Amino acid sequence: MKIERLSRALAGLLLALLGGCEPAAEPPQGFAGLGNEAAAFAPVLPGRRFGFPADHGPHDGFRIEWWYLTADLKDAQGRRFGVQWTLFRSALRAAPEQPGWSAPLVWLGHAAATSASSHHAAERYARGGVGQAGVTAQPFQAWIDDWRLSSLSSGDNPLARMQVQASGPGFAYRLQLSSSRPLVLQGEGGYSRKSDQGQASYYYSQPFFQASGQLQIDGQWYEVSGPAWLDREWSSQPLAADQSGWDWFSLHLDSGERLMLFRVRQDSRAPYITGTWINADGSTQNLAQEQIRMTALDTAQVEGRRLPIAWQLSIPDKGLDIRTRALNPQSWMRLSIPYWEGPITLEGSHGGSGYLEMTGY
Repeated sequence: MKIERLSRALAGLLLALLGGCEPAAEPPQGFAGLGNEAAAFAPVLPGRRFGFPADHGPHDGFRIEWWYLTADLKDAQGRRFGVQWTLFRSALRAAPEQPGWSAPLVWLGHAAATSASSHHAAERYARGGVGQAGVTAQPFQAWIDDWRLSSLSSGDNPLARMQVQASGPGFAYRLQLSSSRPLVLQGEGGYSRKSDQGQASYYYSQPFFQASGQLQIDGQWYEVSGPAWLDREWSSQPLAADQSGWDWFSLHLDSGERLMLFRVRQDSRAPYITGTWINADGSTQNLAQEQIRMTALDTAQVEGRRLPIAWQLSIPDKGLDIRTRALNPQSWMRLSIPYWEGPITLEGSHGGSGYLEMTGY
């Protein structure tokens, strides 16, 4: 079919842009090409003043940007599930967005649903400028085909009430999201370092969403609810060329706090580690590498590779010492750019739930 041929062509175009999942060419490009030289694109610099709702929308001049939602869900019987919804905006060249097929953009959507016994993932591609995919800041809408993340609120806080929907082989979901808490600027006032060499992104989150709605997985529908987390990032070179991937955690602690941690693995150096401690009132503390201990405890065979599916995370300054374990160790995103993504359980000094993303394995 013509649509299938177009999708394959767009997949090839995006993989050419991001470096795909083949072994890195010389010079090194980092995971998925995110370490590529990006001198023609806008740089990420400290001291940006964020403005909302405008920054919920797209940012011309930057090479890559994403809108990324995860939700940790339960039904009335206590069965656990996870869902993911992500939209990527990738610029083919440093030029303003424009209508028509000459728009220098490719859009990529990822969606997934996970239970303890199954994991389903799907992807969509679209070329910019023709309306098949896009984002508007006010009213806020992000979409690709019939996958949609959109505001149900008016005024200056479009993220106060939202809904999200997606479907694919073996799954579908439609959730409502709400939060009265403030947005969280990650890193140093929204400037999130990814290396000691200057790589960084602009990064903010809404980690206080509560989600409720319907989830279908493996042909059965469930009424579900639980905490959800929205991340927004944009950059032109978020990784260094020798950074092979990352391990990223978003945690909803039962005590009311939230925690974001990540380590970026580096070929010839120790991993770059940082995070943000988020208090229940939304105030934050940027965490330095020496404050964080991240240790892989157990691995599983996943798609022909060994992945760490259990971790010990410790932040002594905060009295946090927890162990995490994947709800479903086989939560592999078998997509054009493959990675692991799924919900995790917590035990130890704090209870709660969370999500783990692991790339580059």
